[in-house]
Amino acid sequence: MARRKYVVGNWKMNGLRESLDEAGAIFAAAAEHPSVDVALCPPFTLVGAMAAAAPGAAVGGQDCHAAASGAYTGSVAAAMLVDAGARIVIVGHSERREGCGESDADVKAKAEAGLGAGLDVILCVGEPRKIRESGGAIDFVLAQVRESLPDSFDPTRLAIAYEPIWAIGTGLVPTTEDVAAMHGSIRAALSERIGAGAEKMRLLYGGSVNGDNAAELLGAGDVDGALVGGASLTAGKFLPIVAAGAALS
Repeated sequence: MARRKYVVGNWKMNGLRESLDEAGAIFAAAAEHPSVDVALCPPFTLVGAMAAAAPGAAVGGQDCHAAASGAYTGSVAAAMLVDAGARIVIVGHSERREGCGESDADVKAKAEAGLGAGLDVILCVGEPRKIRESGGAIDFVLAQVRESLPDSFDPTRLAIAYEPIWAIGTGLVPTTEDVAAMHGSIRAALSERIGAGAEKMRLLYGGSVNGDNAAELLGAGDVDGALVGGASLTAGKFLPIVAAGAALS
């Protein structure tokens, strides 16, 4: 089935209020490509301001806590993101898994919290370089998928982003064949889990995506979009990726 391309910018720990003009330029230009869904996930401090500055745009959070509220200093609940104007949330990014020790069980709980609060969820998976080099990448990633997925969910509200850890911010990119093989394996695993609903789920690729390689990566089998890091910080670098998605829609 035809799935709309989905291009999401993860600003990570970048951006101040002065960055809202750049976000506005991105959303305005993205509107010229209505066949592509575009979203930006700024740091928590900008979620409310960005949502207010770009009414109707898809703004999201980069993480949420599994609990609805409580004594969790420094954390943000999914309902707080909704209250700030967010529509989506990223969970399980490798920088959270690796840097903060988040387990598959933690990611699953966060995904369930996000969905329960009314947010769409982007659930990240990906392998480290030593696993890729050992030939175990697909098994490693599929285990993450199976253990991180909520027990039940609307497949139109949850996307999976495959981001090989060794490709994030390094300039290294797997071959198109490797990307297609991984995405195809994820789709097959989802089909085993939820049946026909797997065809409704969007699978994104992330890891050193830029305007030069976007068309090739987005054209790979079972790739429905991109989760973009550094190249999403400016309209000049992000919009060519959106345009590449539009050309394939």
